[in-house]
Amino acid sequence: MENRSSASASAIKKAYWRLLPILFICYVIAYVDRNNVALAKLKMIDDLPSFTRNTETIFSLGQAAFFVGYLLLEIPGTLMVEKWSARKWICRIMVTWGIIASLTAVVIKPWHFYLLRFLLGLGEAGFFPGVIVYLTHWFPSRARARALAWFMIATPIAQVVSPKLSYYMLRIGTNETVNGQVIVHSKLLNLKGWQWMYIIWGLPAVLLGFVVFFLLTDRPQDAKWLTKEQSEALETELATERLNRKAVAGGHMVVFKALLNPKVLLLSVAYFFIVTGNYGIEIFLPTILKNWYRLSDSLLTWVLMIPPFGSLIGQLFIGWSSDRTKERRLHTAIPIIIGSTALGLTLIRNQPLASMILLFTATGVGTKAYLPAFWSLPSLFLTESAAAGSIGLINSVGNLGGAVGPLLLGVLKDRTGSFLPGILFLTISMGLSAAVIIMLRFNRGGSNQKKNISDGVDSRIESTDL
Repeated sequence: MENRSSASASAIKKAYWRLLPILFICYVIAYVDRNNVALAKLKMIDDLPSFTRNTETIFSLGQAAFFVGYLLLEIPGTLMVEKWSARKWICRIMVTWGIIASLTAVVIKPWHFYLLRFLLGLGEAGFFPGVIVYLTHWFPSRARARALAWFMIATPIAQVVSPKLSYYMLRIGTNETVNGQVIVHSKLLNLKGWQWMYIIWGLPAVLLGFVVFFLLTDRPQDAKWLTKEQSEALETELATERLNRKAVAGGHMVVFKALLNPKVLLLSVAYFFIVTGNYGIEIFLPTILKNWYRLSDSLLTWVLMIPPFGSLIGQLFIGWSSDRTKERRLHTAIPIIIGSTALGLTLIRNQPLASMILLFTATGVGTKAYLPAFWSLPSLFLTESAAAGSIGLINSVGNLGGAVGPLLLGVLKDRTGSFLPGILFLTISMGLSAAVIIMLRFNRGGSNQKKNISDGVDSRIESTDL
């Protein structure tokens, strides 16, 4: 019979291999479905005459519409995971967004595009923060940042694998010049490549919804793939952490009170500023590189596969280092500072392509590597429902930046004819995010810190400490 410590460790190891691969694949598809418009737009404007005027503004408004829908159901969706069932709710989300993502293939007018992006936001709302809450049901604080890192590397992986696959889809129904020779790619079922791209990337989400329903388990006590000793040991460790969090917070914190907690509000502001920079660059990076360097579609998609490798390495390192040192604030702020600095350096024009790729790779480190440490913060100073609601709020407010960043970059490009003013705005936004994180003061010292860390809880975030 295993002792409690080894039984809990065995349960965590099993959870890594049982849950994280499924969630990882789901997030890869979610990320592609959300962002494949960045490449699709390069071909949509050739086939849709109503998209040719104020192109960047139209696609920016579509991105904004997505995040408006996302915002409306974010907090309720996150609470559904805590109060009802993560398995059933994530299944519903994936089936809904997969269908809507595929329907984007039929857009003709800009308002069709706006409507479907808004509905896609409604459909996906609650997935990311819901998974964050779900992982708190399975991984104690000592293992949580690493679990988050392995889940969140789905975004750079998606950015690595999707451009070239999407390129082969986009070629359908187009003419391509290779080494001076024109190659004609026939339509398939009378649909163009950008239409097939939306359909092909949308359908896996529907299928994965059913995989989630049958293979995910809501909590350790429900897991038939754990022994009784493993389940009880893990539940005991998680329950002890919940009690410690209540003690640190001064008792049970209701959701409404948690939403007004100064730390929650500051984390929301910080996340808004970094997401503004992140999505502004991600949505427009293909257009920026094509505009600045006149790259072919084939070369462009190869180039787009390079920056995510920096994000991938950065996320894994920050997740490992943050858990090892039990430090979160600097592990969040330093990558953002690196990314902001690199993005600012892209304002120096006429650089070689290799230099620009290196700078955008460093920018990607800043917009991704901080995530495991950042999302480890709320569940350490808030109790269950309060953490769920607050994670939903932070993600909702933050993702407004997903509307603001691309919208301002697109509007400024259409008004000025240059991407540089928009990039300057995004650089400042990322710098403000790092400044807010640094402003937060966690525990200023004290004997209770060591005691709670030894119990598996990092109590550096206290309810009265700003």
